[in-house]
Amino acid sequence: MYTLKKSLGQHFLRDENISRKIVTSLRELLPADGARLLEVGPGAGALTKYLLEIEGIDFKAVELDEEKIEYLQKTWPSLTGKIVHQSVLDMDKPFEGPFTVIGNFPYNISSQILFKMLDWRDQLLSMTGMFQKEVAQRVAAPSGNKVYGVISVLIQAFFKVEYLFEVHEQCFQPPPKVKSAVIRLLPRADLPSFRDEKSFFLLVKTAFNQRRKTLRNAVKPLFEQTEDPVFNKRAEQLSIEDFARLTWKMR
Repeated sequence: MYTLKKSLGQHFLRDENISRKIVTSLRELLPADGARLLEVGPGAGALTKYLLEIEGIDFKAVELDEEKIEYLQKTWPSLTGKIVHQSVLDMDKPFEGPFTVIGNFPYNISSQILFKMLDWRDQLLSMTGMFQKEVAQRVAAPSGNKVYGVISVLIQAFFKVEYLFEVHEQCFQPPPKVKSAVIRLLPRADLPSFRDEKSFFLLVKTAFNQRRKTLRNAVKPLFEQTEDPVFNKRAEQLSIEDFARLTWKMR
């Protein structure tokens, strides 16, 4: 049928109840009129077979593994011409208009995939995806949490993050050595007010690069003055709005 490739981080979901649960959590958000849907890394089709049951969708999938593409098209002939043979990281926007993303994402590139969602955010209606549990927790972490970091701030600045449910390793073949969790991203209606995106990204990354130091010491080169009491805090203690406000004081 197909082989598993560790080099591509392949762990295929085999629990039908979990597959249906993921697709159900997606379906409730799809627009009623002509939804466009991209599945990332369909693999052996654990989610795909349920996604194809959704009526009225413009469906595409992106898959790097040629063997899996052949298997998918043989098993579900309706997929012919709908699978992009490429890494999602190198992919252009899959549709002209607004679209939705779903996937059991390869854990070895999960952070890069999240940043890809940032690149697509002007057209992204929602993203529902399975990640390594630790990554999912970081994305959803609030300020003050020990795993709150760069990816927490940058994703939450543009998306509302919903931590939906966790998935046991025995639900996969082969079982990964880590637990998994499904999260959902929804575009924020109220974006934080920062000076510009470049300054915001630079400040957040610089602050967390030396997260044990106070902000005053970690980001000193970016500011002429650091008298504001907020500079006495460490990066993990700052809210997204705090970071946004500080961009207006940068050099």
